[in-house]
Amino acid sequence: MMNLFIKSKKLLRISLFLVCFLSIKCWSQIQKTEPPFWYAGMHNPELQILFYGKNIAENEVSVSNGIPIKSIQKTENPNYVFVTIDTKDLTSQELLFTFFKNKKVVFTQKYALKERKANSASRKSYDASDMIYLIMPDRFANGNPKNDNQKAMLEKADRDNPSGRHGGDIEGIIQNLDYIKELGATALWATPLCEDDDAQGSYHGYGQSDVYRIDPRYGTNEDYLKLSSELHQRDMKLIMDYVTNHWGAAHWMMNDLPTYDWLHQFPGYAQTNYRMTTQFDTNASKIDAKLCADGWFVQSMPDLNQSNPLVLNYLIQNAIWWIEYADLDGFRVDTYSYNDKKGIAKWTKAITDEYPNFNIVGEVWMQDQAQMAYWQKDSKIGAIQNFNSHLPSVMDFTLMDALAVVFNQNQSEWDKGLLRIYNNFTNDFLYPNSNNLLTFVENHDTNRFNEVYQKDFKKYQMAMSILATVRGIPQLYYGSEIGMAGNKSEGDGAIRQDFPGGWQGDSNNAFSKTGRTVEQQQFFDFTSKLFQWRKSNDAVHFGKMTHYVPENNVYVYFRFTDTKTVMVVVNNGLTSGKINPKRFQENIKNFKIGKDVLTGKQFELSSFFEVEKQSALIFELQ
Repeated sequence: MMNLFIKSKKLLRISLFLVCFLSIKCWSQIQKTEPPFWYAGMHNPELQILFYGKNIAENEVSVSNGIPIKSIQKTENPNYVFVTIDTKDLTSQELLFTFFKNKKVVFTQKYALKERKANSASRKSYDASDMIYLIMPDRFANGNPKNDNQKAMLEKADRDNPSGRHGGDIEGIIQNLDYIKELGATALWATPLCEDDDAQGSYHGYGQSDVYRIDPRYGTNEDYLKLSSELHQRDMKLIMDYVTNHWGAAHWMMNDLPTYDWLHQFPGYAQTNYRMTTQFDTNASKIDAKLCADGWFVQSMPDLNQSNPLVLNYLIQNAIWWIEYADLDGFRVDTYSYNDKKGIAKWTKAITDEYPNFNIVGEVWMQDQAQMAYWQKDSKIGAIQNFNSHLPSVMDFTLMDALAVVFNQNQSEWDKGLLRIYNNFTNDFLYPNSNNLLTFVENHDTNRFNEVYQKDFKKYQMAMSILATVRGIPQLYYGSEIGMAGNKSEGDGAIRQDFPGGWQGDSNNAFSKTGRTVEQQQFFDFTSKLFQWRKSNDAVHFGKMTHYVPENNVYVYFRFTDTKTVMVVVNNGLTSGKINPKRFQENIKNFKIGKDVLTGKQFELSSFFEVEKQSALIFELQ
């Protein structure tokens, strides 16, 4: 019995030793590895891997397979180590990183280099032949109510709260892709889907807490892959809304920063002054310029320091990882001009070096064409200061501003009405590539177009006719096509309402023809017919433009190639107008007939024809 007691005590001591040893072992191992895996055969062979764990920097590091380590960078925080390896000429394989101390192995970490998709580097992106449909996933459709709430996530679903989470998700988007395609859209831009664990207002996704993980209330990373695949099966494209300027206060690094200057600190918080002109204003004070670029967008969104090489490389690799992983077709970059100017230019160039055809549109919210043109790739305006953003596309906010007022300016005046639209295009010479501008009448940050014009269908028709036929890449905000309205002065929830029919039990299902109201169907039919036509007309994709000074609030312009000509007539007046084709002879040339693309009605081009008040005609010339 005594021997049994002694043996039991020994076994107990051994068990306790093993428990303690394993606890220490687990505590010292890696808690985060980012990127979580990588791809072989990248244009830039250098890969910098972030390893995070308690006092991990106390260890030395080696890697298997004879792969050279180019550098091991440690910071003032002992919980991080950044290991850079050379992947040149490597094929897909599994690597083993070994962490050792005093020549003894402490722990190991497997790491995968995966095979890229065929022709990944030369992937085709979105361009002026596309129409982009913009959605806010939380407000679009709830395809899987089971994921509305997650134990580990702070904010729970509350559809009664305009600023709360409502439950829309990736599955809801997938279920309604055919609806989006029916509209004539060829690309989908969803506001950020990565994890945002803010305690409130997390539905918009711009305060991300993990940039390698889809928010579980939207679904999983695999669900995002499925969305990409489902779009590609429909010959449609997926555009990710990428945020380089800031993360959310709940990001996993915020309580344990790799370096003090990972963020812009003053110390701590200081808010941006939003004066983006200070980025190029030669008369700007240093403090104003610093506050613009380094100040935080809002207090809950810590401002990332892109001038820190570790931060910049982290953002570059994260963006490339998503392109490869999710087979993305483009980016829209939030608050582009609030970033460190030199840093964001390096970020953009690194991506387009990897993917020469990859389109990136930056949010540069300014009210002056020269100032917006400054930010487009190869800008001669930027070149005055030896600056090149390398950014292929910017958003045409001046066109949006004009479209938000002109249809209430019905009298012919020197600088009002359709002359504002005309004047917008007179400045196209400032842009290096005016075909690669994103055009829109509204988005998730602005008043709803149908709110501004009180659901006036004629004004909607004129605006969409212009959007579909001028240079650039048209973007439609979800719900415009069914007449959705919303006043931003009532809060962001008013312009980000739930799409009717996206939730079980909705009394109005606008996803279905049988579920739409008469008004919704009127808006939908027009929008669908217009943008379905646009899909196949090269002249409005990349054709040249000639426009004529508006007379009596009637604006006439042509889009044309060597083989095709489109004539657009917009009458914003309160009376019908007679059009004399002789004035436009340089573009009409020998064409005899103008065929209305929406009605099929034919107009003789040899004599006067009439255009109704507050209407638009789009002709294919024959």
